[in-house]
Amino acid sequence: MVTGPSGHPNALDDDTGSTLAAMASRIMVIADEQWARNEVHAALTEPDYKLVDHTDPRTAGDAVETESPQLVVIDLQVASMGGMAIARDLHQRAAMNGEDEVPVVLLLDRKADSFLAKRAGVAGWVVKPFTANDIRATVESALGG
Repeated sequence: MVTGPSGHPNALDDDTGSTLAAMASRIMVIADEQWARNEVHAALTEPDYKLVDHTDPRTAGDAVETESPQLVVIDLQVASMGGMAIARDLHQRAAMNGEDEVPVVLLLDRKADSFLAKRAGVAGWVVKPFTANDIRATVESALGG
């Protein structure tokens, strides 16, 4: 929680004494299954996070460029393309455009998939079923917190 000199939670005071709302981290959740999106939403509540859902893996890269999230959570088993392919696509787009790469957290179906996640260079991962604390800790670490 961020507090300004006034002691107000989630606020910063500028030199004029006015209170400014702290920026929530914008997180895109790419998952085609509603329960996965619901679990991530339940774990990452306002005001710390602003969540944006995206359900079509084929347009995920374009959506990330449009929405400009600080972090992307991807279900490894997202239909048609797969979470690993989306993560690789985001990495390639950032490299081609000379931009900073958006950190990616993968939702894995089994612990054995963590080897793939390590090789892909993602910022973090959690294994289903995950707890709210698991996803929060992984997201905070990926965001540098």
